[in-house]
Amino acid sequence: MREQPPQQAPPVQRLRIRYAKRGRLRFTSHRDFARAFERALVRAAIPMAYSSGFNPHPRISYAGASPTGAASEAEYLEIGLSTRTVPDDVRRDLDAAMPDGLDVVAVAESAGGALADLLTASRWRIDTGAEPTALAEAVRVFLATNAVLVERMTKKGVREFDCRAAVHTLDAGGASLDLVLRHTVPAVRPDDVLTGLGHVSALEVPGAPLLTRTDQGVLDPESGELADPLADPLADPLADPLG
Repeated sequence: MREQPPQQAPPVQRLRIRYAKRGRLRFTSHRDFARAFERALVRAAIPMAYSSGFNPHPRISYAGASPTGAASEAEYLEIGLSTRTVPDDVRRDLDAAMPDGLDVVAVAESAGGALADLLTASRWRIDTGAEPTALAEAVRVFLATNAVLVERMTKKGVREFDCRAAVHTLDAGGASLDLVLRHTVPAVRPDDVLTGLGHVSALEVPGAPLLTRTDQGVLDPESGELADPLADPLADPLADPLG
């Protein structure tokens, strides 16, 4: 009988990390990022906790990675550690160990629960290069339409879905769009919304638009704001920081 591997101790601390994909590194796939991140953990000597079993792996939980080719200022993941650390020290050491363009923006201790539950929507900036008047008209028609069906190739083949239903807000400013997308199943991506704009209008987008996720969090449907997933839920936002 094969000898059972030793059981690993559970993490003593969980840290949530916000990172950015900038410049040419926006073309990094999720698999490539994961490989670079695990190497950075080793170089930075982060005291990782490991899973049990015959092939232990570092305890890392990824949440909703952006599409390959999209830049982002707001990607998130969670790591489990074997010893307690100072989160800002982890941020500094990890950022120094990451490739330029994959940047660690913030690190905070987990308050518990699932990280994915704190990421219900995203804000995107889409630089289209389109003619501003035509873009504004396409947005007007799109928002006035109850459903806009688009198709996309997925792992299960071509799927058709309503991209309009996931759009909370969509505004045009010059040749750019400000878009707040709810996280739905199937996931609607910003390029799906661009496809939908083309379906309801004669909009032409020259070249490849630049997609940038600027924020993620829990959507407040009234204000349209996204709550910071790294914020302390017990903190009093009205408290005087000077006491």
